[in-house]
Amino acid sequence: MEDGTFKSLGYCESTADDYDVKQWDTREDCEVRQILDRVADKWSLLVIALLDCQSLRFTQLRREIDGVSQRMLSVTLRHLERDGLVSRTVHPVVPPRVDYALTPLGRTLHQTIKALVIWTEEHQQEIARARADYDARREMMDA
Repeated sequence: MEDGTFKSLGYCESTADDYDVKQWDTREDCEVRQILDRVADKWSLLVIALLDCQSLRFTQLRREIDGVSQRMLSVTLRHLERDGLVSRTVHPVVPPRVDYALTPLGRTLHQTIKALVIWTEEHQQEIARARADYDARREMMDA
């Protein structure tokens, strides 16, 4: 086996120094795209952000996430739990109480999401200007 080559077929990182985004779809058993689709989903991002440093009950999450349906929140939490990003704790009380929290793996993802939010906040004015410029150019072309 070559140096830098991983035995796992599911490991999709290039063994070379280059970064080839096209390999995500071409390598057999590569789940990178599926994982990115899951964690970059708007509901997943909000759930992960809300669970930073605290556990919350389903109803608390639903109250905090504007526009999410009960079904969509359930599906999102199930997927995040399956991926090892969120833990689900059922307390043996009546009525049943279920808490959701980030796992250690989920906390590492939260750090990445936080960096993305900070970048967005720092560049939102530039993006707003670029959008306005684009819209103005489109209007001129359509006229």
